Amino acid sequence: MKYWMLVALFLLAACGEKSPQADKIDTGPKLVKAIKVGAGDTALEETYSGEVRARIETTPGFRVGGKLVERLVDVGARVRAGQPLARLDATDLQLAVTQAEANRALAAAELKRNRELRQKNFISQAALDAKETAATTAEAQVKLARNQAAYATLVADAPGVIAAVLAEPGQVVAAGQPVFRLAKDGEREVAIAIPESRLAGLQVGAEATVELWAGKTYRGRVRELAPSADPATRTFAARVTILDATPEVALGMTATVRFARPAAGRVTVPLAALLQDARDGSRAAVWVIGPDGTVSQRDVTVARYGDAGAELQGGLSPGETIVAAGAYLLTAGEKVRVAQAVTP
Repeated sequence: MKYWMLVALFLLAACGEKSPQADKIDTGPKLVKAIKVGAGDTALEETYSGEVRARIETTPGFRVGGKLVERLVDVGARVRAGQPLARLDATDLQLAVTQAEANRALAAAELKRNRELRQKNFISQAALDAKETAATTAEAQVKLARNQAAYATLVADAPGVIAAVLAEPGQVVAAGQPVFRLAKDGEREVAIAIPESRLAGLQVGAEATVELWAGKTYRGRVRELAPSADPATRTFAARVTILDATPEVALGMTATVRFARPAAGRVTVPLAALLQDARDGSRAAVWVIGPDGTVSQRDVTVARYGDAGAELQGGLSPGETIVAAGAYLLTAGEKVRVAQAVTP
């Protein structure tokens, strides 16, 4: 019995002793990472990738249908205006010309005989007028048939570069069916796609910088902006003209288009610095660190969210310091220690 009493007294004495680890607990202010709000006049840069295209691209095709028997140019060939590009089998077209010429000869002979008969008053003037009309129609049919036969040869309507071949010899093509894609000489542009979240503020005439992967940089300007989104990608197609393009700018090159927009008094803060209102997801707040290290909650207006953070439209003044990370671990009036303060 005495033995158990001694053990109990020893345990009570041990429980009453102060733990040495309790003295090591840090009860000072929390250590936070902070960011100092700048003046907000830094330009925001938006970057898009695109492809160099010609401003005017056409898809030449035969004006008559038939079997394609010869293709005279390949992809990448530079062509001049009036240069033959391809030919159809013109046998049937030549037969149509022969038939039209025969009908014209017959109509001309009948018109000659009827004029002689009219002079002798053997036929009426109406009958002679009918023969004259038939002769005129036959002459027009000959010209039409010859034009149709000439259409068997497809020629370039303007100088340019063959960007694509859309039909091969042996293929039967219909009238108007595209056979080539011709990039005409002239201005070079970059085709890009603008997401709907970045469409606001971008308009025709906006200045841009175009950089090729080859390392060359050129000035650019938005020439065209689609009024509606693509149904598949939900982006808006845009064309940026390369103002000072050189012969080094080849069709099909990959280019990077950059737009520099003024921040207009806006600043960008890390997403981890924001506190979202559970009642209203559109509202946000940040912790502002006072001169004495005390934090206070400040409502802010978010213009948009991006990969680099949230762009604030209002709520903060230049020179203020906010908590950049760990916002959900703080409470109003709590003092903190700043581990790092940077200016965006």
